[in-house]
Formats: sequence, structure tokens, C-alpha cells
Amino acid sequence: MRWPTTPAEAIAVQEKLRSIVDDTDVDRAPRLVAGLDVAYDGDRLAAAVVVLDWETLAEVDRAVVLGETTFPYVPGLFAFREIPGLLEALGQLQTTPDLLVCDGQGLAHPRRFGLACHLGVLTGVPAIGAAKTAFVGTHEEPGSARGSVADLIVDNQVVGAVVRTQDGVKPVYVSIGHRVSLATAVQQVLHLAPRYRLPETTRAADRLCRQALSAPE
Repeated sequence: MRWPTTPAEAIAVQEKLRSIVDDTDVDRAPRLVAGLDVAYDGDRLAAAVVVLDWETLAEVDRAVVLGETTFPYVPGLFAFREIPGLLEALGQLQTTPDLLVCDGQGLAHPRRFGLACHLGVLTGVPAIGAAKTAFVGTHEEPGSARGSVADLIVDNQVVGAVVRTQDGVKPVYVSIGHRVSLATAVQQVLHLAPRYRLPETTRAADRLCRQALSAPE
């Protein structure tokens, strides 16, 4: 399929693919979990994937791709800037992750089809979004203790969860991408964030893409 080049084409793709999203859990627990992130310097980008062992959170694989953006910056269509590089990086891995953790949204998106949904549908791999900020929706403030959760709501529907990953720190906005239930996604994010606000997968991918972008050419 030709990659969209205009906002109208991209929205049509989201509308077509969102019906494929599966909000139920797969039968097996993940063994390898991949964090995905993209860093930018103008039109230059670095798309990074870092794979961690689920139990130990030790790194077992990584890949990073340098390139240039080919799609304009449009709110709600950010996936179309990031997915080509992320798919290429995933293809360079020597391992096959059982779970993708995206630094972005899944169902918590105006058309219920954010980056985590898009990557999950394209790859078939269970995927979740763990974002630093909310893009859509309203919510109550979760309790101050680690593990406290509040519903993220759009049009009277729960589209995600506001999760306190550490005592007293800002929450993380969790939503499903594909082949994961919201309750499981929340538990996965808490497991992956034992010490800091963000999941270790996100922290590792963020470091890698920033390092790659700042390295001398």
C-alpha cells in the first residue's frame, strides 16, 4: 500500500484500519518488550527501538534508523511521520518483541487510532501507548500513590487510563494499541516503570534516538 502523503489520505487510512484494533489480551505473557521513540532535528529524525527482557528489564537488542520526515506535522497524524522509520528499525532487530510500548497514544486519539494502534495493526504485535501528556479526554486526578489510576474519558467512553507510576510524580497516560486490554496495559506500564515515571522501554529508546541524532555525521 502506498504511504499517504496528504492529511486527507492519512485520515482515510486511520478510518479504514481502526476497526481492526483488538482490545483483548493475547494468551501469552511477554518475554521481550520493545520501546519505540523518535527524535527530531528539523526535518532529520532518528527512529529507535530498544528491546528489554520482561523480567529483568535488561537490554537484549536495539536498532536505530536515521532519515528525514516525509509527512507534514499535523496533530492527530503524527504516526505518519514516525511509522516508516520505526518499521525499518523493527526490521533490523535480531529478536522478535512480544510487546511494543510506544511513546504516544493508542485509542486515546481523536479517531481512536493513534501511533500504538497503527503500529500494532501493521505488525500484528501487541502494542500499548504510554504518553507523557494527554491528547484528548478529561479525567479526575488519580491518587498520589504509585499504582493509582483514573479513567481517561472522551464522549462518555473510557479511552485510556491516567496512571501514577511513582509516588507523587506526574501521571502517565496509558491507552491500548492492539491485542491488549486496558487493564493489562496499565499493569504492564507499572511493571516497566519500577523506579522512574516513564517505562524503562521508553527511557531506553529515548536515549538511543537522541544519541543517534546528535552523533557526528
